[in-house]
Formats: sequence, structure tokens, C-alpha cells
Amino acid sequence: MTRSLYIAGIEPQSGKSVVALGLMELLSKRIGRIGYFRPVIPSDEVRDNNIELIRSRYGLALAYHDMYAYTHDTARRLSIDGRMESVLKTIMDRFRAMQSQCRFILCEGTDFTGIASAFEFDFNAEVARNLGSPLPALVNGKDRSLDKIRAAISVTREAFEKKGCTVLATIVNRVAPGLLATAADGPIAETFADEDVYLLPEEPSLAKPTVGDIATVLQTDILYGAPEDLNREVLAIKAAAMNLPNFLQHVTEGALVITPGDRADVILGSLAAAASNTSPTIAGLLLSGGITPEPAVQSLVEGFQTQWPIPILVTHQDTYTTVMAASQVRPSLAATSDRKIAAALGVFESHVDLKRLESRINVVRSTQVTPLMFEYELIEQARSDCQQIVLPEGEEERILRAADILLKRQAADLTLLGNPDIISQKAGAMGLDLAGADIINPLTAGRRPAFGRVFHDLRKHKGISLEMATDTMAAVNYFGTMMVHNGDAGGMVSGAVHTTRDTIRPALQIIRTRPGVSVVSSVFFMCLASRVLVYGDCAVNPDPTAAELADIAISSAETAATYGIEPRIAMCSYATGHSGQGKDVDKVRDATQIVRERQPDLMVEGPIQYDAAVDMGVARAKLPDSSIAGRATVLIFPDLNTGNNLYKAVQRSAGAVAIGPVLQGLNKPVNDLSRGCTIPDIINTVAITAIQAQAVKGLRS
Repeated sequence: MTRSLYIAGIEPQSGKSVVALGLMELLSKRIGRIGYFRPVIPSDEVRDNNIELIRSRYGLALAYHDMYAYTHDTARRLSIDGRMESVLKTIMDRFRAMQSQCRFILCEGTDFTGIASAFEFDFNAEVARNLGSPLPALVNGKDRSLDKIRAAISVTREAFEKKGCTVLATIVNRVAPGLLATAADGPIAETFADEDVYLLPEEPSLAKPTVGDIATVLQTDILYGAPEDLNREVLAIKAAAMNLPNFLQHVTEGALVITPGDRADVILGSLAAAASNTSPTIAGLLLSGGITPEPAVQSLVEGFQTQWPIPILVTHQDTYTTVMAASQVRPSLAATSDRKIAAALGVFESHVDLKRLESRINVVRSTQVTPLMFEYELIEQARSDCQQIVLPEGEEERILRAADILLKRQAADLTLLGNPDIISQKAGAMGLDLAGADIINPLTAGRRPAFGRVFHDLRKHKGISLEMATDTMAAVNYFGTMMVHNGDAGGMVSGAVHTTRDTIRPALQIIRTRPGVSVVSSVFFMCLASRVLVYGDCAVNPDPTAAELADIAISSAETAATYGIEPRIAMCSYATGHSGQGKDVDKVRDATQIVRERQPDLMVEGPIQYDAAVDMGVARAKLPDSSIAGRATVLIFPDLNTGNNLYKAVQRSAGAVAIGPVLQGLNKPVNDLSRGCTIPDIINTVAITAIQAQAVKGLRS
């Protein structure tokens, strides 16, 4: 079985970072204890960006200095001195040391400087061959025709194979998008019909540096700018040498404006232009000469920053030197560049046959499931059949940032509810791309009267008038829920600024519970270090009856199965088996019996204490004949007090990642966010909702 891969090409700018990120995303979902190794890094003066990106994003428990062997200059000098064998031995020693800690290692070859390309090709091929690592060979497709790309693929594969390397697949990066359709049936497909060749299109956002890239390379001070604002792409460099009226005519979208720090007119004029709906939005301001604006000017700048946050940097270099240096900054995939990471993964995952590549790598899916694996599996499953998800809180900043990433990952088609002008203004101010989302204002939507009539039909027995029903549809949660009810969206996610009651009540009134289900309930996915457990109900029902508890257990088992978790149900109580008596234990015992009668195919045990449910040692002592004790995956708690406190205790004390609450029992999916939710929480919940929508779609097809 292949236990490592080595990413390399034979020319500069072949997109190693994108491929490394895509492969790590693929491998980390399936393999526990994955490693990342660079035999040679450019320099030890600054930390290697790619190591920091992979180490941070995938939570690798590896020391930075254990993830590489040499710097470029040292490796080249030793090789020229005839000590290549010693270099290879050291690299192999470092690699084997990492291999003893990891089940799989992804290696990334050296960066091509353009000065010693021949040395670097020979070096990478020799390292890959001695490590026994198959190669995803990379080709730079930028500005090449299909015939030239075909020739480059042949040259690359032949070059590595002559060196004794095994080429697993060839990945051509930065191909002109217009060539992709032709390539599917053209000369490349014909020439390499029996080989694995993938063409990835040029992604403009990856070819441009961010404000943060320039800040890092130029070692500027950050006068204003939150971390997320530094992720804006710099599409142009503009030096402000003219008077303000003339300069404003030359400002373009995404420009980094470079001007001396005492040019208050340019600084304030650029910020005013960014706040205007009629002018391009700049990426940021870079103030040269080491001059910061006067206090009165800074006071005005701070006023702009509250609504239109534009990053402002300061450098001690003069304007000319600053412009030249900024123009030469190459883009990077930094650990903080969420939008670029999402774009890179979107390109890789959309144009590479992941299942085919996985089978070629011949990896074995780990029996352990880490939080990262589970979260990535959610995105992959959501991507497999993209669903329309409505987000009623479309004017909320966290929702907009999450929507930007979800669209780039192609995890869902999105509808945002709210005022289009406000949404566009906020998205522009934050540098987000929401062009792929539908934006609807319920107040002015043409379908609102029709929605009102449907709601009136559903609620007229409660005395609601048609006028009241139509007015109700102006509320974003009601409008979004009606979209789900009518089939205009597969599911809805709300709660970032609304209460749970505000989210669930429209769903109960419009979508209602599934036949045979007595209660809407919830589960949390509790992602522990090496497994994922399902906890229910921890958010909705204060004190369910035995019949309701059975409903919750059956619904939770269905939810677990939907997300690839084999349901083994533990009906939790303070007693195990026949060891305790009392009405609370009896309720759990009765609920367990109801589950067995209604769903005899389900694996269920109860009453059972938590330790006996999840710990094999305790299970052998308390329920030695149970096939579920010690192996439970779905844990059902007798009341909300127990469930809510337990999930929070495990989350905080064991460092578990809690994903949820996920609502279950409705005819169509609606899910609630915490008002303190983070952007990853929103992304996970949207992915979960999309998967629920896929399941509903499957039942109805």
C-alpha cells in the first residue's frame, strides 16, 4: 500500500500549493495521523509558508523543524560538493522518523527559482525515487495551447520515468478556462486515454497577492485592518502622484493605493470613494515614507473604518521603492486566507476525479474519525448533489463571510434574504464575492402575496386573516420557511441573530412534522479525538415522555445513518440494565421497549449509564452480553437538563467539537444556529442542512 506521495514538477509556477492543499484535503478525510514533509525549504530566515499553512489548517501534531530537512542553499552547496548521498540520507532519516508517527506522508518538492531548475528537477526525482513515493507530476499550463500542454505532459512524465520515478497522475495547472471543454474530447484525452491527467483552470484570485501578502513581504506596520480584511486580493497597484480629482479617475477595483502618509487628500478621498456606490472599492492603502496621518485625519479615518473597513499599512520605504517592491510580491496561500483556500479547493475538487485518484493512491479509510475528517466529509457529501439553501439573515456579516466560502467550495447553492443594497454594500466593503448567490428582499418580493395565500390556507383555522398572513411573509424566517415548504429551497439555516423560537416556530406552523413523528427534536454531533458520537436531545424538548423519547431515538438513528455513522443506540439513564428503579429509569426502560417494537432492526440498549455505553472496560463489567455497550454511537438522554449540560461538559472538558443543534422530525430541513455561532459553525450547519435536503429529495424521487 502506498504510504506517501511526492509533489513535483519540472518548471516554475506549476501550482504546487494548490495541489498540496487539495491532496491534504482528500487524504485527511480518510487517514488519521497524516504527515506533511518538505525535504528542502527556500530559507530558514522566515518560516516556510506552505508548512505553516498545512500544519495550521490540518492541526498536524508535528514540530515545525521536523517537517523539513534542509534549506535550498545548504542542500545545493552540499550536492555540488559531492555530498548528495549524505543529503539524501539525512532526508530519508527525517522522513522515516516522521513515518514512524504517521500513517501517510504527503511530501512537497522544492520551489523553482529559475536559476537552478535543472538541479532542482534532478534533486526532486532522486528524493522521490529513494523515498519510494509515487509522483503527482505537475505541469504549468499558463499561456499554453492544448498542443503545447500535451507536449509538456509528455516531457514531464517521460523525464520523471527516466529517473526511475512512478508517476501516479499528471496535474496541469493554470489552464485557460476556455480550453477545458475542448480538452475533454481533444488531443490530450486521445493521447493520454489510459493515463490519469487532470486539467485545472486558471483561478484569477489565486494569481493575485493579498494585502496581507504585501504586508508580510514588505514588513509593513498595520495601522488599520482586521485579519479578515487583509485577505483582500490586490488586483492593481496605484501610486498617487496626482491631485485627488485626477487620481480618482485612475482608481480601479481592488487597487492597492500607495501614497505618502502626509497626503491627507488622497487618503480621505480614497476612503470616500470606497464608501461610495459609484466608485470602485480599493483593496487598501499603503502609506510610504514612514509617515502616519495627523491625529485629525486619523479621527476621520476611524469614522470610515466602523462601516467601511479598509486596511491601511505603513512602510518606511519611499514611494518609488514601495511601488516596485509591492509589484513584485508573489501570491501565497496563507493559513489565514480563508477565501483563497476555498477557491483553491474549489478548483481542485471540481476538476480532479477524487474517487479515481483515491483508488490510485490505494489508501485505506481509517476506522478513526477525527473532527477534521467529519467536517470535510460533510462538505464532500454536500458537494455531491448541490442543494439550494436559504439563509434568512443575509445582512449579517458572519453569514456573508460563510456564504462566500460555501460558494467557493461549491457546497450549496445559496439564497440570501435581506435588502440587496445593504448586502451588496457589506459584501463589497468586506471584499467578498457573492455573485453566485440569489438575493431576495421579502418586503418587495413578487412571490410574497402567493406565499401569504399559502400561509393563510395553513393557518386560517387559527383565525388569521389573508392580510395578516401576507404581512407575516415580510418576516425573513417566515419567508425562508415558505421557500422550503414550496420547494424553492431544499432547506433553511437561521439563528445567528434570531432566537431558537423565531427559527423553529415558522417551521412547526408551515413545514410541520413528518408522519409518524410526534416531536421535533435535535442532535449534536460530538467530534471527539478519534470518533464522532450523536447526542440527542440537547436543545429542544425539556422533559419528553417515554413515547417521545422513543421518537427522538428513532429520529436520531436516522440522522446518524444519513451522515455515515452506524447507529448503535444507548438510552442513557443513571442505572444500567436492572440495577436501578424509579420513574426516571422506568421512563427510559419503556422508551427502549417502544423503540424495539417500532423499529426491530435498530440496535438499541437501555437503560444504560454513559460510561457503560462508551467504554468497553466498563461495558464488560456491567453488560457483558450486550453488542452495543461500549460501542454506542447514538446516545439519547432522558431530558433536556441532562443532555444540554452533558454535551457542554464534554465540549469544554474533553475539547470535543460540537456541531449542532441539528433539528430532526420535520418534513423538510430547517436548522438553528447559536447567536454566538462562528463562521465554521455556519458552514458546517449549511452542509448538514444540504445533506438533509439530499435525503428528503431521495425519499421523494
